[in-house]
Amino acid sequence: MREMSIDHQPTLIEKVITINRITKVTKGGKKMSFSALVVVGDTKGNVGFALDKANDVASAIRKALTHAKKHLLKIEMEGSTIPHEVVGDYGAAKVILKPASEGTGVIASGPVRAICESAGIKDILTKSIRSNNPINVIKATIEGLKKLKGASNEKPTTNE
Repeated sequence: MREMSIDHQPTLIEKVITINRITKVTKGGKKMSFSALVVVGDTKGNVGFALDKANDVASAIRKALTHAKKHLLKIEMEGSTIPHEVVGDYGAAKVILKPASEGTGVIASGPVRAICESAGIKDILTKSIRSNNPINVIKATIEGLKKLKGASNEKPTTNE
């Protein structure tokens, strides 16, 4: 089992969330392609996601993984959970993220669970409200986690 890659980066967890078949109808007929939604994380507070399209499933997954690895986001954590409660919104999706005591585990739906496990969050309570579209749920979760990062970084930078 390989622990370190050639360029000395820790190995990343790669999870495929959804694969959708897309059909574009043109005057010449139907053109089929596939979209892949993936989540990538190093279990140490870095997580990223991507949605990419290609003519076959393997190419779509490969493109999405490459894109997700390039756009990793640092998540603020407090031990094995998040520092405080936060709500993430994107489109019709709304995700509530609450810190949990140690030993609780990841109480989350599929897309939110994938992000939390990839980021290395071991104890968290979540609730997905209004929408169950995986793309919007993942984007809402990332928006909520970005709010955590912004709130913790604003305090030290204030000058009196």
